[in-house]
Amino acid sequence: MAAPRMDILRFATAGSVDDGKSTLIGRLLYDSKSIFEDQLESVERTSVDRGEEYTNLALLTDGLRAEREQGITIDVAYRYFATPRRKFIIADTPGHIQYTRNMVTGASTADLAIILVDARKGIQEQSRRHAFLTTLLQVPHLVVAVNKMDLVDYSEDVFKGIVDEFTSFASKLSIGDLAFIPVSALHGDNVVERSMNMPWYDGSSLLHHLENVHIASDRNLIDVRFPVQCVIRPHRSTDPALHDYRGYAGQVAGGVLKPGDEVIHLPSGLTSTITHIESPNGPVEEAYPPMSVTIRLADEIDISRGDMICRPNNQPQVAQDLDAMICWMDDAKTLAPRTKLTLKHTTRTVKAMVKDLQYRLDVNTLHRDETAESLRLNEIGRVTLRVTQPLFVDDYGRNRLTGGFILIDEATNATVAAGMISNPLR
Repeated sequence: MAAPRMDILRFATAGSVDDGKSTLIGRLLYDSKSIFEDQLESVERTSVDRGEEYTNLALLTDGLRAEREQGITIDVAYRYFATPRRKFIIADTPGHIQYTRNMVTGASTADLAIILVDARKGIQEQSRRHAFLTTLLQVPHLVVAVNKMDLVDYSEDVFKGIVDEFTSFASKLSIGDLAFIPVSALHGDNVVERSMNMPWYDGSSLLHHLENVHIASDRNLIDVRFPVQCVIRPHRSTDPALHDYRGYAGQVAGGVLKPGDEVIHLPSGLTSTITHIESPNGPVEEAYPPMSVTIRLADEIDISRGDMICRPNNQPQVAQDLDAMICWMDDAKTLAPRTKLTLKHTTRTVKAMVKDLQYRLDVNTLHRDETAESLRLNEIGRVTLRVTQPLFVDDYGRNRLTGGFILIDEATNATVAAGMISNPLR
């Protein structure tokens, strides 16, 4: 009998500068015994070289030399670890306001976001900014980790004050699951093990919460969406069975697929039946997000990269005009009406033009500036785009994979924006 699939929790950390994000992740890795001895020795040496009195666990994630020298996080640092209950992918994102684009990158695929708050400083502007961005990106679960509790004598009143202030702000946002945990990343209080220094706190430790938060229902298992990444046609003269093999590979973006299911191909509108579903480990009886599989159909249909397989009675919208929220990530250029870009949506890449900038959003006050004429680095606004070929899209709130896209500069091939479709226009 095959071992059950261990699910993966992707989570991002965010917060103001020096709130202790890197230290918290370092503590998670260290206390859960998820680092190698040579990594620890390297961090210990660097800590001594910097004249620090203790092993600086933040250095486990601040991998860039510039980060170590400045003591800050610049880029998104990805780390991987596992416990007997679950595997984890961590995106440690920068706290500086000029790196908002990096925070968007790290949180865009996250199941959960941890926003760190310094117990001494309380809710800062960046705390509000990152909370708003996590809700804009539809991150299903949010944890507010009130850090440095050791510096406020583990005060229950300080913790409750921050909880009340953040709860009041969060009432303006659409947050599905919100939890508050008082921690000291430096000393390990409530990070992996429950702390004896805060007997008034009766919740779980951070790691226990991460291990047990329910994420299965976060996936869209209703709307079948299978963007085709490539067509597999193996040929081997010694194996006649491969002569007629035609498979369609990709990652399941929504719903559950099983052999025998009737499906429809877009854009042709032709229907067929699934005969086989194959994973890297062999045939499977069903496929669901975020599995990567190869699907074989009963009929030969002209299918290519960028096409979509879905259910006949449950299809995405086919649109060439898109109404979307945009986070602009380019420091060299601005986004303005008539700007021409390349748009990548699931596995389809098309040309696009900005038809209209409806407003620029102040993520601190949530004020809409309808007089704005452009978006600059790290600014967020609502735009209307026109694409050269129809896209098969859903509202971002319903499906983050088929509702999200990136914009690419045609000249430099650099990613310049992330977009979330809020209202497809046919």
